[in-house]
Amino acid sequence: MKSGLLIIDDEVKLRSLMARILELEGYQVLQADTAKAGLKILEKENVRVVLADVKLPDANGVELVTKIKELRPFAEVINLTAMGSITYGVTAIKNGAFDYLTKGDDNERIIPVVSKAFEKASLQYRVHELEKIHEAQYGFSKIIGNSPAIEDAINLAKKVAQTDATVLLLGETGTGKEVFAEAIHYDSIRNVKPFVAVNCSAFSRELLESELFGYKAGAFTGAIKDKKGLFEEANGGSIFLDEIGEMSLDLQAKILRVLENGTFIKIGDTKPTKIDVRLIAATNRNLQKEAEEHHFRLDLFYRLSGFSIVLPPLRERGKDIELLAQHFVKVYSAKVKKKAPGIDVGFFRLLYKHSWNGNIRELKNVIERVIILMDGQSLTADLLPNEFHNGGYYDLVALDMATMEKHHIKRVLRHTKGNKSETAKLLQIGLATLYRKIEEYGILIN
Repeated sequence: MKSGLLIIDDEVKLRSLMARILELEGYQVLQADTAKAGLKILEKENVRVVLADVKLPDANGVELVTKIKELRPFAEVINLTAMGSITYGVTAIKNGAFDYLTKGDDNERIIPVVSKAFEKASLQYRVHELEKIHEAQYGFSKIIGNSPAIEDAINLAKKVAQTDATVLLLGETGTGKEVFAEAIHYDSIRNVKPFVAVNCSAFSRELLESELFGYKAGAFTGAIKDKKGLFEEANGGSIFLDEIGEMSLDLQAKILRVLENGTFIKIGDTKPTKIDVRLIAATNRNLQKEAEEHHFRLDLFYRLSGFSIVLPPLRERGKDIELLAQHFVKVYSAKVKKKAPGIDVGFFRLLYKHSWNGNIRELKNVIERVIILMDGQSLTADLLPNEFHNGGYYDLVALDMATMEKHHIKRVLRHTKGNKSETAKLLQIGLATLYRKIEEYGILIN
């Protein structure tokens, strides 16, 4: 049965008859005799279409359209009146009504108009739900944390997202620069077009040029047909150049040309290609210093740094460490089909003491590792790698490093049910080293 249709009309017989007709068409119909009663229903029920009489005891149905839209922005409203009026009809449509029907005269139109209104409302709801899913996957809601440092960065990013300005994201490796770049793109008017991410340090100079700008057939050996570059693939959308400080100076000149006039020349071509792309760049280097030392083009630096956002390292984000850890615990527990465990205070204490040089990426890897190793129902300090137990510190008792190592090897062996190859892999040591340590520590394997 179709859901979510409300009739607001104080004429009981007419309202009941209309409800019966629509129910026979498969709609689930709710009824109200006043505007006040109708609005109360709208607060609780997910109504898709409202049929509202113009002349209600406590409101004008045309003016009621605005209040309905405030409560249910994606619902469609059809006004009903005993006497047709062009003025009322125009006002109703201006207020956001889907249509305006005259009782008696338009009886044959009611069912088709309701059907079209229902289709439109359902489409709007689906789009809204997809946008919410999209936002959760790519938007700013994906960025976890409420520390002042991260909130400042988010606020800046939200403001620049509404413009077409070039953005430079600065910060240490692993601080989430690509996540920010995605959020800026998906919060902009370009979000229906592609978002293309490129790690500039992952390619040689020649390969990076062909990947970014493409080439014409015959440009070099093996170029048997034209190839679009990533700038062209991102046309209308955004391109994210991560680690732009690793790019060669001659390629930087081509990037500058794109920023200045929106054109570039493919390898082997003689004519420029025109594009409309927003550039978001990122680096963990000090580009100003690099430019002063002639390792980076100064003119490109000035173009990129017009709007810079510094992403804070994890160690400066306070309680965000706990929020992120809890998030990754849920993610990786689901991934390995384990129930999300509790987390001991001692576990968090060691997380806060850690320097996090690898930032969020390091935290993610650590949590994935401990979830794999976990045997019990909670995460405890002894599951963390040795570097977290600074100088032999242990959350429960003081142990020397050898005892800690023995304890950790035993836990991993229990987790792998004595599989030494798998244990060595998880510990990131050689199989021969594992055998030596098992013998050295006298570890008994059940």
